[in-house]
Amino acid sequence: MNNNIYKNKRIEFHILQSFPVTCLNRDDVGAPKTAIVGGVTRARVSSQCWKRAIRMAMHEISGVNLGCRTKALADVISAECKKLGATEEQARSCGDKIESIFIKSKSEKKKADEDDGDSNSSKTDTLLFLGPQEVKLIAEKFKENNFDPEAVIKQKDAKKQAQAKELSDIIGKPKFVENSEKLDGLDIALFGRMVAQAPTMDVEAAASFSHAISTHRVANEIEFFTALDDYSGDQGSAHMGTLEFNAATYYRYISLDLGQLYETLGESDEFFPQAIEAFIKALYVAVPSARQTSQAGSCLWDYAKVLVRKGQGVQLSFETPVKASDNGFLLPSKEKVKKELSKKEKLCGSLFGKIAEYEFGEDENFSIDNLISAVTESVKA
Repeated sequence: MNNNIYKNKRIEFHILQSFPVTCLNRDDVGAPKTAIVGGVTRARVSSQCWKRAIRMAMHEISGVNLGCRTKALADVISAECKKLGATEEQARSCGDKIESIFIKSKSEKKKADEDDGDSNSSKTDTLLFLGPQEVKLIAEKFKENNFDPEAVIKQKDAKKQAQAKELSDIIGKPKFVENSEKLDGLDIALFGRMVAQAPTMDVEAAASFSHAISTHRVANEIEFFTALDDYSGDQGSAHMGTLEFNAATYYRYISLDLGQLYETLGESDEFFPQAIEAFIKALYVAVPSARQTSQAGSCLWDYAKVLVRKGQGVQLSFETPVKASDNGFLLPSKEKVKKELSKKEKLCGSLFGKIAEYEFGEDENFSIDNLISAVTESVKA
């Protein structure tokens, strides 16, 4: 029996966002990331880069409990155990026990270090994503057993899979509704979680992100800079260097699978609208953090077409780059979004499944708060 009334329903965001001199997402040599699309170079910001920014923004504005994504599992578990009365030694042994589940055997680790050319690699091999309630459940299990880690995780090191199964059994099905007041680990529900050692801990992501690409051809430029020494009497610079940057109008596509989100949140009608609101607010304000102190890329959405639909996701490719008009790249990019979405709607016919459609950025009296209210109401339809 499936009571998920939101199954196959989604909110789609087609966002245009212009930035002047910036380097929002750097590659391995510090240059702005790019991609070849339609035979020309485009500016690019990776999906994981913008997702990270959204997660961090949610910590500031959402009012919900969020997960912790870290390799320092021992520290996280130890801190929670101490809150429940464990001594420093007990807390550390409990934390180390959980951390050890996600550490490769010595032979595997030695080979991995040799392959990476790294003799000082991190102790923990897994970047684990845990919600506050899950950390609390683990600590409470240790407390029930007088903070004896061997009484909680009974399998030996040789059986990592079995140890992970024991941990998974403690946590149980991921819990995202902590109590009657707050959501718990909303970012895990939105962005998903994969735990290779314990597949039952996996969470399917409700949000899908494309890489943001410029709607037009871009060529990275080089900034030459100098710095002066305040205490030196010598003329000339004390330091010289170069940085790469670009300027671009980006097309961003984000799809929020409402059915998946509702299912992951335990089909909670009370917290579902709060989750949508928190996501849209963070999506609106979040900007990647690279070089913000030197280039201040703090531009919000210029335009967005937001759809509430049923069916397959519909993304635009911008395969043909737009050309600048007298008003820059934004205006032709906006016209292209409107035209292409209208064309796809006609081609899809009944399969398009449109429930509602909103334009943001055209009417200055239609704020992000108005958009959130309108979308939330349409989702109920």
